[in-house]
Amino acid sequence: MRKSHPIRRVVLAGAATVSGIVLLLSLKPASDPASASAAGGAAPPAAAQESAQGGAQAAGTSTSTGDAAQTQYGAVQVRITVVGNKITKSEAVQAPQGGTSTEKTNLAVPKLNADVVAKQSPDIDTVSGATYTSEGYKKSLQSAIDKANAAASAAQPSQSASAPAQEAASKTLTGTVAQTQYGPVQVRITVANGKITKAEAVQAPSGGQSTQKTELAVPKLNAAAVAAGSADIDSVSGATYTSAGYKKSLQSALDQAGG
Repeated sequence: MRKSHPIRRVVLAGAATVSGIVLLLSLKPASDPASASAAGGAAPPAAAQESAQGGAQAAGTSTSTGDAAQTQYGAVQVRITVVGNKITKSEAVQAPQGGTSTEKTNLAVPKLNADVVAKQSPDIDTVSGATYTSEGYKKSLQSAIDKANAAASAAQPSQSASAPAQEAASKTLTGTVAQTQYGPVQVRITVANGKITKAEAVQAPSGGQSTQKTELAVPKLNAAAVAAGSADIDSVSGATYTSAGYKKSLQSALDQAGG
């Protein structure tokens, strides 16, 4: 019978120990509290994302309450909730009460509320047996929708943002006074993007026949200035002096505009 070699026993024992350590290491991540915590840590970003989405929806939500509509049996007033230009909820904050009115209100209002959300308009069906309540409801609903539309239009930035740009591109220039045989003529023009958009005489001969000639000539000269975009316009027959003075003052205004 052969004797076991001491070194061999040591080697076998060491191999068994290493195998045990490897096995423990392979099992540790499944039971390690720190690893479990790290795995659970992936959840907050998803939760945060849902919270952010909910916040965006809340920011796009608005309510609008219509004017109270008086009916034979009492007032009806409707409030709607709008999300993304869509009515998501409609409710009656006032409705006829007392006696049979309460029964009719309890019958009609839920149907009217549902019909509004379904049709997205005040064109909803009247509930049989509750005609007055239905008509009052629709009237107040229309008022609520009108208010919601007005609020949405006021919130649009594009139109309001374009107005200052247009104003900045427009300027008003007044020419020097041109003296004529019958009185002074002075022209003021509005220029936008290098083009005359309006012309007017802030001074023109008046008194006696001069008033008649001015009233005849100036509107034609104004229109001609806008059409031509320059002072190269025709004189009005019968108002030669006024026309000449007008063109002289107009040219002065254009010179200020650089045109």
